[in-house]
Amino acid sequence: MALSMPGPAANIRFMVGRFASPCKCSSTDSEEKGMIMFESRKLEMHSPESPHVPILHTVSGSNATDAFGRLYGTSPVMCAVYEQIARVAPSDASVLIVGENGCGKELVALTIHEMSAYADQPFLAVNCGALPPSLVEAELFGYEKGAFTGAHRSHAGYFERAHGGTLFLDEVGEMTPEMQVRLLRVLETHRIQRIGSDQETECEVRIIAATNRDPLQAIQAMQLREDLYYRLAEFPLLIPPLRDRGDDVLLLARHFLRQANMRNGSNKRFASTVEEKLLAHDWPGNVRELKNCIQRAHVMSESEVDIDTAGPFRAAETSTSGWLEFMPGGITLAEAERQLIFATLEHFRGDKRRAADALGISLKTIYNRLNHYLATGQSPRDGAP
Repeated sequence: MALSMPGPAANIRFMVGRFASPCKCSSTDSEEKGMIMFESRKLEMHSPESPHVPILHTVSGSNATDAFGRLYGTSPVMCAVYEQIARVAPSDASVLIVGENGCGKELVALTIHEMSAYADQPFLAVNCGALPPSLVEAELFGYEKGAFTGAHRSHAGYFERAHGGTLFLDEVGEMTPEMQVRLLRVLETHRIQRIGSDQETECEVRIIAATNRDPLQAIQAMQLREDLYYRLAEFPLLIPPLRDRGDDVLLLARHFLRQANMRNGSNKRFASTVEEKLLAHDWPGNVRELKNCIQRAHVMSESEVDIDTAGPFRAAETSTSGWLEFMPGGITLAEAERQLIFATLEHFRGDKRRAADALGISLKTIYNRLNHYLATGQSPRDGAP
C-alpha cells in the first residue's frame, strides 16, 4: 500500500534531550551493529533542560538491546521511525500514525506516550471504527443521566477520562463526517460538552490518531475531512509494513518464541528451516500475522518449532468460488449482500476485520449492516435456501 502525505514526514520544529550518533543498523548484521536503546527516566541520564525526557544512545556488542520502548526491530526503516518518535514524544504535537493493519500502530502510540511528559497520566485507546455511529459521541464526550433512553447514570467519556494524558484514536477515518466536525471543534477549543448537558468542560489531552488508509486518498474520497487531517497530522508518522523491514522478521519471531516459552515454562527452539520460511513470506498481516503464526507453531510443536506461513485458512482464502455457490438466483441485491456478509463472517469465524478486508468494505460498514440486521430481526439463515 503506497501511502502519501502532504509535507515532510519529519517536519520537526524542536527537539528536547540529547542524542548520540544515529542508529546505524543494517538488515544483514542487525544484531552486531549499533542499536538504539531507550533509557528509563528513572536512570541518571536526563536532559538538564527537561528532566522528564528520556535519553537515546547507541550501544553495540553482545549487550545491545533490540527494543525501543515497546517496539522491536533494528532495520534502517525502523531506526528512522525511532528517531522521529524520540523527537516528537517530548512535544505536545498531535501525531497521526499511518500504516497497514497489524503493523503495531497502537504500540507506537503507547511508546510515544511513555516517552513524553504525559507518561504518568492516563493512556486511553479507542477504536473509532468499532463503535456504532450512534454511540461514538456518547463514548467520546460522555453523557448525563437521563440524556437518552438507557442513560441511567452519568458517564464520563474518553476525553474526560484521558484528561492530562494521551488519547489514542485508532481508525479515526471511520468516523462519520458529522462526528469528524464535532471532534475538530473539541480539538480546537479543548472543551467538551456531555450529551444532555449545557455546560462545557475544559479538557487537555494529547491526541495521537491512526489510520490504515492513505490520508490523501481518504480526503479525495470525502472519507476524511481535510481540516481534521491537518489538525491531527501536526506530526505525521509512517510505519513501514513488515515486508519492508528485512531481518526484523527474524528478530520479532525470536521475541515471540521467547514470550511463548516464558508463558508456558518451555524451552522450544526453531527448526533449521524456519529462517528461510520467515524471510520468504511477505506477511500481508504484518506483525500481528507473524505473532499468531509463532504462537500457533509453538502450540503444535513438541520441542522443535516449525512454522506454516500458509496458515490453516490461506488455501481456502485463495479461492472465492465456494463462497458464491450458495447464492441462489432471483433474490434482491440487498438480500444477496446480507447473505454474502454472513457467509464471509462464517468463513472467517466471526472475525469482522478480516471479513471487511475480504469484502473490500470498511469495518464500520460491517458493524452498521449487522446492527441493521439485528434491529430488523434478520438472522444469518433468513431467506437462505
